[in-house]
Amino acid sequence: MTRSKAKPALAPSLYQRYLERAIIQHGSIAAVEERLPQALSHKALTAIKDDRYLAEMTACVFRAGFVWRIIQLKWEGFETVFNHFLPIWVASRSPEEIEDMASDTRIVRNLTKVKSAQENALFVLDIQREFGSFGRFLADWPEDNIVGLWTYLKKHGNRLGGNSGQYFLRFMGKDTFVLSRDVCTALCAEGIVDKTQISSQRDLAAVQKAFNDMRAESGRSLCELSMILALSIGPA
Repeated sequence: MTRSKAKPALAPSLYQRYLERAIIQHGSIAAVEERLPQALSHKALTAIKDDRYLAEMTACVFRAGFVWRIIQLKWEGFETVFNHFLPIWVASRSPEEIEDMASDTRIVRNLTKVKSAQENALFVLDIQREFGSFGRFLADWPEDNIVGLWTYLKKHGNRLGGNSGQYFLRFMGKDTFVLSRDVCTALCAEGIVDKTQISSQRDLAAVQKAFNDMRAESGRSLCELSMILALSIGPA
């Protein structure tokens, strides 16, 4: 009787390769799992008040190129100076009031970034008029085109391009991947992109497709997958 030849084992998928590397780096699947962030539900995103979205936008803008810890230490002052980030209040400040806010020692004094907060307040108000609330706008945006949301934030918001916009979404709980240095390195290592500076529409589309494929295979969220890629490079 002739034995049938055993079928060769299938090569690990892209997701499996990243997960295996992350486990090797951190010792166990449990060690990886405990580091994974969780996205908020559609209902939870919608329930967040728009002043909190404006507050986080402002925090991300001020953190960019600055020491994050100092922003955190001064945050109570930011809440006071910006009147708890009520969009209509921030949007309606006069140029003189904006200059006074920018010179207030309770915050990091930066006129350009204070003006950015006002521009983003106007952005939030525009979204309110069109979609009902900023939370509903974010919640309704499909995760399989999250790079499209990044582009929208960059185009219609102020100083919300690049990592500022990505971290804004991550910190507010919208499911997204983040193109951190380690994530870009992991994508480059697998040939999904050919450089770690990812900005072209072609590269962003390739990255979105890779994440969509891994999401469909694994059932994991984009933020979980993003962290798995980062953990596959080295210790968190």
